[in-house]
Amino acid sequence: MKLIDGKKIAQSLRETLTKEIKTLKAKHNNVPGLAVVQVGDVAASSVYVKAKTKNAKEVGINVFDHHLDENITEKELLDLINKLNTQEDVDGILVQLPLPKNINEQKVLDTIKPSKDADGFHPLNVGKLSIASHNDENLLIPCTPYGVLIMLKELKIDLIGKNAVIVGRSNIVGKPMAQLLVKESCTVTIAHSKTKELQKICKNADIIVAAVGKPKMIKDGWVKEGAIVLDVGINRIQVQKDGKIKNILVGDVDFQEVKNTASAITPVPGGVGPMTIACLLRNTTIAFKNKYT
Repeated sequence: MKLIDGKKIAQSLRETLTKEIKTLKAKHNNVPGLAVVQVGDVAASSVYVKAKTKNAKEVGINVFDHHLDENITEKELLDLINKLNTQEDVDGILVQLPLPKNINEQKVLDTIKPSKDADGFHPLNVGKLSIASHNDENLLIPCTPYGVLIMLKELKIDLIGKNAVIVGRSNIVGKPMAQLLVKESCTVTIAHSKTKELQKICKNADIIVAAVGKPKMIKDGWVKEGAIVLDVGINRIQVQKDGKIKNILVGDVDFQEVKNTASAITPVPGGVGPMTIACLLRNTTIAFKNKYT
């Protein structure tokens, strides 16, 4: 079994971006700029924002932090997005989700200028991904699925004709993941929590991408010998250890059960998570380069 080390692959991508940004600075006397918008103080969001900000600065991207009060109105948030859309030194805009319930998330994401959509969530970018004949280097692609694809390609295997099953149909992971794998000539099935005979479908897969948000849902009996398993899930669960209750992070895959059956598997944490951040930095750099083409 090969452990797919997301930290190591993400570090390699960040090192490549660092060199590229130095070259861009010499050429344009300018560097990419990323606006990070966080509303409220959700603990998990703060952790993610801190990691994204730190990584962006390390590769040479300028970061513009906008930490807003949780009581902000939808109009005030949209006004900020519109301001960032016209700000010359901002190439990428990231709005950390989830947003407070009084704010329409889709409306906010739709307001971001497609050319500055660092997450790759705007309908125009999603549409471009759907119709592009291959995984174009100029596209702003949703970060998590693109990170998963890079990890798959690191295995140096032939993806053509492989049977890929994606468990999860979200707009952020499941659907764009399917588009990316179709472009690699995989045969793709999108399954979800309501799929009939889900275990049987997974058991037939050469590649499983688990993105359903259910802790340890994919068990050993779901995975055929030699399959590749990519776990997008990040779930906080409580376990009893040494007489104490502890919070730990687990994926959608039962790692301990599946690791000996799979030929390659991603851990949680340290798998897909670091890749998501690295691909966000990639998108911001691409948005900057697209400005000059």
